[in-house]
Amino acid sequence: MDFSCSIAEVHYSSFLLLIESKLDDDVGNNQVELFLLKKFVRSFVSFHGQIYLDAQQVAKAKSFQELLFNGLFGKLFFKLSGKRRFLLETEESLWDPLNMYLLLPLESVDKPSREPLKINWTGIESCVSVVEFLKKNAWLKIRQHKVDGNNSPILSNDSVATKFNSHVIQLANKSASVDSLKEMVVVAIHTGRIYSILHAVDNTSAESAFEAEDTIFSSYADYFHKKYGFVLKHPEQPLLLLKQSHNSHNLLVDFSNEGGNKSKNKWTTGVEQHHAHMPPELLVGTDIRTDILKSFYLLPSIMHRLESLMLASQLRKEIAGPAGNLHISSSLILEALTTLRCNESFSMERLELLGDSVLKYTVSCHLFLKYPKFHEGQLSSHRSRAVCNATLHKLGTNHTLQEYIRDCAFDPRQWTAPGQRSIWCSPCDHGLDTREVPVDNKFVTEDEKLVVGKTCDKGHRWMGSKTVSDCVEALIGAYYVGGGLTAALQLMKWLSIGAEVEPSWVDNAIKAASLHSYTPKAKDIKILESKIGYEFSVKGLLLEAITHEHEQGVDYCYQRLEFLGDSLLDILVTWHLYQSHPDVDPGELTDLRAASVSNDNFAIAAVKQNLYPHLQYGFSNLGSQISEFVKSTSDLSKTSILTQAIKAPKVLGDLVESIAGAMLIDTNLDLHKVWKVFKPLLSPIVTPDNLELPPCRELIELCDSLGYFIKVNYTLKGNTVHAELKVQLEDVMLLGHGSGHDRKAAKGMAAVNLLKQLEARGIVSSKRRKQGTDDVDDSSRGLDGSVVSQTHDKTSEPPRKKLKLVTPVMQPINMNKGGPRSALFDLCKRLQWPLPTFQTFEEKSKTPIKIGDKKGFNKFESRIKLIIPDFGVIELTGEARADKKASFDSAALLMLYELERQEKVVISEE
Repeated sequence: MDFSCSIAEVHYSSFLLLIESKLDDDVGNNQVELFLLKKFVRSFVSFHGQIYLDAQQVAKAKSFQELLFNGLFGKLFFKLSGKRRFLLETEESLWDPLNMYLLLPLESVDKPSREPLKINWTGIESCVSVVEFLKKNAWLKIRQHKVDGNNSPILSNDSVATKFNSHVIQLANKSASVDSLKEMVVVAIHTGRIYSILHAVDNTSAESAFEAEDTIFSSYADYFHKKYGFVLKHPEQPLLLLKQSHNSHNLLVDFSNEGGNKSKNKWTTGVEQHHAHMPPELLVGTDIRTDILKSFYLLPSIMHRLESLMLASQLRKEIAGPAGNLHISSSLILEALTTLRCNESFSMERLELLGDSVLKYTVSCHLFLKYPKFHEGQLSSHRSRAVCNATLHKLGTNHTLQEYIRDCAFDPRQWTAPGQRSIWCSPCDHGLDTREVPVDNKFVTEDEKLVVGKTCDKGHRWMGSKTVSDCVEALIGAYYVGGGLTAALQLMKWLSIGAEVEPSWVDNAIKAASLHSYTPKAKDIKILESKIGYEFSVKGLLLEAITHEHEQGVDYCYQRLEFLGDSLLDILVTWHLYQSHPDVDPGELTDLRAASVSNDNFAIAAVKQNLYPHLQYGFSNLGSQISEFVKSTSDLSKTSILTQAIKAPKVLGDLVESIAGAMLIDTNLDLHKVWKVFKPLLSPIVTPDNLELPPCRELIELCDSLGYFIKVNYTLKGNTVHAELKVQLEDVMLLGHGSGHDRKAAKGMAAVNLLKQLEARGIVSSKRRKQGTDDVDDSSRGLDGSVVSQTHDKTSEPPRKKLKLVTPVMQPINMNKGGPRSALFDLCKRLQWPLPTFQTFEEKSKTPIKIGDKKGFNKFESRIKLIIPDFGVIELTGEARADKKASFDSAALLMLYELERQEKVVISEE
């Protein structure tokens, strides 16, 4: 494992992973990007062949691994029966035969070389000697050194200069020159904690004043004597400034892209780093440097990724079976197994969208060809049962996919290396003695309060049933990306999904269509073929594709072909979008697909390509609907979407789909040929740049992002529905009106009207509204002494007659986590006030901070701002809390009390 940092001056030692068997090529040769606070590290994992270690070397390597992983991420000392024990001195084995590998540092090289890898045995052996030293001298036999405080040898400050006149520093286990101390890794004999030395501090000694708040200790010598019983032999030596070790972090998440108030964090900038001062003789020295120590913090995240890739590779082998003739990338399979909860740079969402289309298409083909006598309704019913979430969940659990799915972010605290003892226990309360969980009703629940994804010590975890069904679709998508339809079908066969197609079925479908007599319409068919740009081998297929169910004198219609063409165009368009927009997020990709394969879009294509005159129907009213639609769309530009007032006849969209289905059969299921013809027919295909959301959807998303609530009211006048939408801004109530033949159309027109009003005020979906701070009248103060301002815009609208309003009464506040926020949000929705905004400040510390009755390393304070229409602005700062959401609750609670004080609400008592 080699590491390359974005900051060239920062160096990380290379490591060697020794494992019993060879990893698959795409697992053992990989790159992993790791995201640190102000830099990122790219790790390169590559296969270097076999390396042989003798028994003595293995023992040393294991001892090295035990010391470093337990010293950094665990505890080297623990209490047993009230006595302090050294972890590596116990008879308990720290190695699990099922999880055995070694991680060893390599010697540094100035430039790449073809020479064999050289393990840093010097550093490893020095760690082995540290282990032996601690075994023999645990606590340096503290009890033997404990003496009465009055007899403690205390040196005066004057003696420092006379007694310490050497460049040699005496550590607990050896002597070292002052110059060699920098970046040396050491172990504290009294705690077992690992540090790295920054430098020796001039003009200090163990007799220097002890630096701590409210300390009772006069000096460092006094501290270590009274707290640990040590009497220092060399108190005249200078103190060493040490950099503390820390827990490992999840480095697979790029927090720089997670948003947040970075510029608003008043505490994180310029925070002083916390270091430790310690007498040298309490530290056991090693021959490893900080470049090795820094690499150790990268290893948990790298190994987690490699372990995940190994599981993906294992699943790939299970799916391939004995033949193993398909090779899908393990990274692609891992993507299909990873949910959004993992917070990584990839997830199953895009593959799930593609797999949904592939599954729908293959099942549709299977049903269409296998059951030639089924009508469209029967085919749709069978398909719905075959692809529903319940079916996919059952098929997935039958093949134990739930054991492979990654459904939570990597927690380094629960990860342990071989030879490491976990200090973060999560006892199992699921009532199982084995890791495998049987698919039984006993282990199924609808309790939404359960924590999803978190594992216990036995590996059990709760998982949503839809997560399994989504994974099935994502795997289908991954196999389609990696190996085309052949690979996807092989996966579906392994999952027992009925999607296979016999060649004879296609032949039978072609023969049946060839019996349709097309001679009377031969000229019409030829003209239609020229418009489509494809000449059918079996004209009867095209004839069936353009024949409506109400056409008289025939025993066929386009409904079956429309059923097939619906899924065909879905997979073709989805695959095109997936390939064309690799960086588009899954949500937008879904919107692109919805806009591209909608009935409206297909109907416009039927009109634009002049296909609609060839539709064979005997229903007179249908002709008038088509004519009206053609007339309504004559002025639409190529990139425009239909307005809410224009309704596309479903028959036109069905026509395009049925022609596509007919072409698929005629080409013997050749997707490439069909897309080559239909891509220009459907062009221009929507892109992220010209994607237009439906007005209602756009309005809802815009208001949600800004914290505005929408109220809707419908009235019926004759056969026309009228809709009124209300949105309360900070200074004015906006009303949007619309009419239509049904509620959906009326609401859409009202949304268009309201969006125009918002845009006129500079509020559009692509920008967040910037709230001004002018005209603020500081008239009162909040509970914490902060200013409560009330603003009145005297020019925006004429004075209105004030109505006496009844003060709303709310239920008692739920004091559990999230309760105050929910109560405030519900109140805002009820009164149609804009939602409050929060600004959070975080304080980070290397040492625990006392927060109420708790201690932690982070402290959060949130400032809340609530704008009340026709009243003003209230701003308050909540109390400090140990986590961000709890600080939101604190601020929300203060806001509720302030609203009650200002008689805006009455809070019921218990």
